[in-house]
Amino acid sequence: MRDFFRRIRDSVFRVGWPEDERRALMAMRSSFLLHIHAAKVRPASLRATATWGLGLLSLFLFGSLVITGVYLMFYYVPHPDAAWRSMKDLAFVVPFGVVTRNLHRWGAHAMVALVLLHMGRVFLTGGYKAPREANWVAGVLLAILTLGLSFTGYLLPWDQLAYWAVTVGSKMVASVPGLGPPAALLLLGDHTVGEAALLRFYVLHCVVLPLAVAGLVAFHLYRVRKDGGLVTSEHAPAPAEGPRLLPAWPHLIYRELALLGGLVVALLLLSMVVDAPLEPQADPTRTPNPAKAPWYFLGIQELAHYSAFWGGVFIPAATIGVLLVLPYVDRHDQGLGRYWPKERRTANSVFLLIAAFFVTETVIGTFFRGPAWALMWWPG
Repeated sequence: MRDFFRRIRDSVFRVGWPEDERRALMAMRSSFLLHIHAAKVRPASLRATATWGLGLLSLFLFGSLVITGVYLMFYYVPHPDAAWRSMKDLAFVVPFGVVTRNLHRWGAHAMVALVLLHMGRVFLTGGYKAPREANWVAGVLLAILTLGLSFTGYLLPWDQLAYWAVTVGSKMVASVPGLGPPAALLLLGDHTVGEAALLRFYVLHCVVLPLAVAGLVAFHLYRVRKDGGLVTSEHAPAPAEGPRLLPAWPHLIYRELALLGGLVVALLLLSMVVDAPLEPQADPTRTPNPAKAPWYFLGIQELAHYSAFWGGVFIPAATIGVLLVLPYVDRHDQGLGRYWPKERRTANSVFLLIAAFFVTETVIGTFFRGPAWALMWWPG
């Protein structure tokens, strides 16, 4: 019997536990998951400041959202008469329903934040430059899809917060000259947020966008392996480290497992202590004052308050356009792999100023806007 189970184990784990460097290299090459990594890594890439683990954490959150999302799908009914009750059932009927929903909600917010931080880290180190142009474009598209995933999921609880946040977001889409109204109609399936919009958002959130994200993630990881990683802090190992490469097992794998373990503990603690918000059931006749978009769109909503076209349409569209063409315009290769090289001081300063501008607008829209979008000097 022991030999039987050993044969089953050996058919899956062909190398066994990597007890030495040779077996570690064999395990990295033969494992379905581990082969995504390079078999050996530079010592400089093992430093926490090399990538901060932002890409890995974003990928892990996407996987956790898929798992928790599938569990929630078993109990969710995408209809205005039943969606809100489904949320209540998660709280009082479904086993582990509250924690699962909290994990899904807070994980979605964390993924948006980490994906944006990951993009910022790549820009500051020049990781968008040749030969990584296509991978940068894929990263920009992944950030947009991540926002789309979070936005479509925002409506599914069908409470007042979700209903009016999506109403505001759809009006922002409709404000785009020419393409805006038909795009909003295509998104909602009607002129208002209703049954058609809930069903479309459900399909987009559970099928269309996850498949698109999974495809782009596969391409993204493939290009990382083909193009090579860009080590921050040093473009080459420091003299004290020597030229020797280290096997990814255990040096890199253990660090990644520790990072993921910390994220799991943090998310579980947050999900057990803080419940995801659930306001009263959506009521189209009761408009909250003010009605606000989700937090990641509040900066755009704040800009749209000043000018519907310039703030709500032109600036966001121009920002995305610049990010997409950036690697094909900026061809200088000096200062790569460092956060603040003198060769990239101007570019990084401009980027940080733009990022600070959007963060400031988001903070103002979140904490300092009251009824009728009036400015409140005391956060409320």
